[in-house]
Amino acid sequence: MNANLKVALAAGIAAAVISGPAMADDVKIGFLGGVTGPIESLVPPIIDGAQLAIRHINEQGGLLGGSNAVLVIGDTTCADATKAADAADRLVNVENVVAIDGALCSGATISAANNAAIPGGVVMISPASTSPAITTLDDKDLVYRTATSDAYQGEVLSRLIAGKGVKEIAITYVNNDYGKGLADSLANAFPKTGGKVLISEAHEDGKADYRSELGALAASGTPNLVIIGYADGSGGTILRQALEAGDFTQFFSADGMVSDKIASELGSQLEGKLTMTKPGTPKIPGADSFNKLAKDAGIKADGVFVPNSYDAAFIIGLAIEKAGSADRAAVAKAIREVALPPGETILPGEWSKAVAAIKAGKDINYEGAVGSDDFDANGDVTTVFLNTEIKDGKVVELGMAE
Repeated sequence: MNANLKVALAAGIAAAVISGPAMADDVKIGFLGGVTGPIESLVPPIIDGAQLAIRHINEQGGLLGGSNAVLVIGDTTCADATKAADAADRLVNVENVVAIDGALCSGATISAANNAAIPGGVVMISPASTSPAITTLDDKDLVYRTATSDAYQGEVLSRLIAGKGVKEIAITYVNNDYGKGLADSLANAFPKTGGKVLISEAHEDGKADYRSELGALAASGTPNLVIIGYADGSGGTILRQALEAGDFTQFFSADGMVSDKIASELGSQLEGKLTMTKPGTPKIPGADSFNKLAKDAGIKADGVFVPNSYDAAFIIGLAIEKAGSADRAAVAKAIREVALPPGETILPGEWSKAVAAIKAGKDINYEGAVGSDDFDANGDVTTVFLNTEIKDGKVVELGMAE
């Protein structure tokens, strides 16, 4: 990891909101994520992705003729809607950020948008919020995401489970927008594969003991458990206690559970038993470009939502440059102008090329690390998912989840 990124990240974890030593003409871009809480082990690499985009902008001339981009970090905690709203309010109304990369957890994004970003006219691009509820948010065209909706991830997970020859499943899901959205999608899709959902029950995050919930799930009779939750929260605890009880022999999960920490701690117990969906990158020039740039910077290029975060921050930078100012309304209007065709193709890291094209009056089309980032009318995109398991104490990608 680049030393400057380490410093910024350490400061971000130490405080709810940080900013660098901003000068009068610096342009502030917000980042909202669960620095503390049930996804805290997933967040540092995601911040690294955003910081790398900021670094590429600043090293190649900066914004608007030489201003530095500065990332200002707010902690939503992921699980507390009030704290998410407070963090967003601080970014919007105290730090006066131009736009926001984030939030990460779906409930945090919805709370931040409704309570601060939309009233303040600040565009948000979430790299990780996947709830289908975001698609229909009354957002005044201010909320976008570079992660795919769980309306699609549920279908992919369903096919992955069926591909293992599994015919019956039990589902436990964290009781929030992310958990319910993905569980509903999976429950709708799995019967189409010939399978049956024997039980689907919500659980509350933050508990120390889920043994009674696991008992009810085990009473369904299936040895196959789908856990929809967070690695550092309910999902990790449920997985550990399920392994202790021994009632389930096969586990399935999604992006919130893809964790190096769990792989290291429970790898020997989970090998051949845990299958997960993980957002991936297709074989495209943007992905190849990002992978090289991330490797050169010492950043985990294949981390969950890391390339998505880079794309969100880079698109925000391009929109500021296209708008010709840090005016929030102008920047929001420019998001689609820099991300959709037609236009000169811009890949990750090609900041100076983009600035030159904009100055020459040309249209640009950012082709990102996770895909084309062609936002639809709801601000959604479609990316790919990977079949992911744990082997030798590590998270291993086995290829595309079809």
